[in-house]
Amino acid sequence: MSLILTKTLSLAIAILCAVSPHTATQPGNMAQTGQKAQQQEALKGAWQLSSGSGQFATLPKGAQAVAMLEDGYFTVAYFSEADRKFMGTFGGTYTLQDGKLTQHFEYNTLDTAVVGTSHTLGYMLQNGQLQLTGDNLKQTWSRADKTTDSPLEGTWRITGRAGEDGKVNPIHTSGTRKTLKILSGDRFQWIAFDSGTKAFSGTGGGTYTAENGTYTENIGFFSRDSSRVGASLSFNFEVKDGKWHHSGTSSTGKPINEVWERL
Repeated sequence: MSLILTKTLSLAIAILCAVSPHTATQPGNMAQTGQKAQQQEALKGAWQLSSGSGQFATLPKGAQAVAMLEDGYFTVAYFSEADRKFMGTFGGTYTLQDGKLTQHFEYNTLDTAVVGTSHTLGYMLQNGQLQLTGDNLKQTWSRADKTTDSPLEGTWRITGRAGEDGKVNPIHTSGTRKTLKILSGDRFQWIAFDSGTKAFSGTGGGTYTAENGTYTENIGFFSRDSSRVGASLSFNFEVKDGKWHHSGTSSTGKPINEVWERL
């Protein structure tokens, strides 16, 4: 996982720099970009906390911690599906370099004071498990996805929603208020928050399928209404020109017609 270049490559780049500073930086940048992309690819998907120390490492009976990493975004949720209890969530963007995973927090229901800050952990992939280490923290995470073949895997932001007239209206996306949906191979979590004000509006998640134009969510946790846990909701979906068109009927019987775009 190291990004340190060999002495031979470093010398070659140094020679090129003396000839052409502009073109010489390209090989190194391309190599680093490629390595970072490979690292993100190796970590992407859903992970479930297996053991370790640190916050929520010892979960109540029946509870679980699930993390997802997709497209440079991460989210972690703590919940008990059996008890229909949502315990908390945090997430944002992340970067990888030299065996370090740096989290940049955009929301955190457990401690809003950390929103806008960053925290770095050591990480290592070993025997199909993700090992995280830090100050007073050592955790092991295991793969949680049952499948990795989904047309919707990635991080999406809502950019349009139909009004009562059925017309899809654009949603302002230049501010700090966001509604994201992060999907791994078969798990999802949506999050509504404002990183500027540190306000958190809600979240929900669970497992999903996306086949033959039908997107079905199986709700495992929901911060606003625990009575919805265990329910399944099906919608129409189509990915066209890079946009996810999501339509159908909500659990309250209201029509839904939304547009989501990848980040």
